[in-house]
Amino acid sequence: MLATLTIEGCIGTLTLNRPEARNALSLDLLEELHARVDEVSRRSDVNVIVLTGAGKAFCAGMDLRAVLDAPSLALTLLRSLADLTLKLRALSQVTVARVQGAAIGGGCGLTTVCDFAITHADSKMGFPEVDLGVCPAVVAPWLVRKLGAGRARAVLLRGGLMSGDEALAIGLVTLVTPAPTDLGPATDELVSRLATGGPAALAATKRLLNELDGSLDADIVRKGAELSARVLCTPEAQARLRARLTG
Repeated sequence: MLATLTIEGCIGTLTLNRPEARNALSLDLLEELHARVDEVSRRSDVNVIVLTGAGKAFCAGMDLRAVLDAPSLALTLLRSLADLTLKLRALSQVTVARVQGAAIGGGCGLTTVCDFAITHADSKMGFPEVDLGVCPAVVAPWLVRKLGAGRARAVLLRGGLMSGDEALAIGLVTLVTPAPTDLGPATDELVSRLATGGPAALAATKRLLNELDGSLDADIVRKGAELSARVLCTPEAQARLRARLTG
């Protein structure tokens, strides 16, 4: 399975399970993630969901090699990613991203829709889309909500990557551990604390927060998918991707 869901008590763990590709978001992986999130949404016995990746990376972002081979696939992938972010945000359970190694592009976008994100000091996070000639329009609404408009503008226009410490400094993540080996215990500690909350109270608070920050506005996220796909299919973007991936 490319996406797995395990339940222990009231805590679920949703794992991107494509480690050989650094958990890059292929269409198949996205489809399985949708299925697992739909399953979670029907579980009244789960209070907290941990989102993580198998292997050395959290998620390397969208499967750009697939898009390079078939540009027409871009819109399908981006629409699926957009809808996945909306589903994750709408979950009644508290969500925690456990970010090891790298969370890049759409992968970093997944961390921004979670309620909490934990990583380690030397992880690599960020949105290098503009470096590749790509527009990060799907993740932009979530990053604006997370960081505020000014900081989000600087992060997305600058491109590149940042360390876990830098991500903490700008508010992209909630907590940073000194070393990767500390990530598991720190996540467990936070999740255990969250799991003591009343399920109805947690769900109601999340619904209110989503209303207050505009997270229920699906149109702007889906519009972002359309814009990203148009830019991704341009000759400039295809040439940049080909040079980066095959050079």
